[in-house]
Amino acid sequence: MGSSSSREAILATVAVTGFRESKQSFSAKNSFRQWRPAGRTVVAAVCYRFQPEGEIEFLLVRTRAGRWTFPKGGVDGDPTAAAAAAREAYEEAGVLGRVEHTPFTCYLHSKREREAHSVHAHLCEVLSLQTPDEIYRTPTWFSADRAKRRLREDRQVPYAEELERVVDHAVRQLKQPRRRG
Repeated sequence: MGSSSSREAILATVAVTGFRESKQSFSAKNSFRQWRPAGRTVVAAVCYRFQPEGEIEFLLVRTRAGRWTFPKGGVDGDPTAAAAAAREAYEEAGVLGRVEHTPFTCYLHSKREREAHSVHAHLCEVLSLQTPDEIYRTPTWFSADRAKRRLREDRQVPYAEELERVVDHAVRQLKQPRRRG
């Protein structure tokens, strides 16, 4: 792991720890929800782990409508986009982990019959899980193939293809030798 990658991992771990320890500062979340600028940045935490045999698994959560997705939300008062991704992973999936500072890809997302927007996807290595703040999310681990199948369910083809591309890109990124070891 290079010094840049190490620095990013440390910063992201600090962001997660800082969020957990100062959760009260984020209790103003409801006020953030009331004020959301139209052009706000939306981030996702693409949470993963390696199984002992090397298989990559992804942690998906359910939306209120029952669709599977990555934990995601807006950068609403967070110090960085990576900190926002860490916060979303914690709130929606109970994840404590290392979030990469730089997004590894972007994808288009649209809720039914609404305008599409870009989501900046950050890889998040899961170090531990707790009960999520949003308990209806039911975080569940899936192999890459099963994650793609779940992400396709009940979505329009272009958005389903976007999410499949995210999983494929994550797998390619994670199989690079610098990530293992």
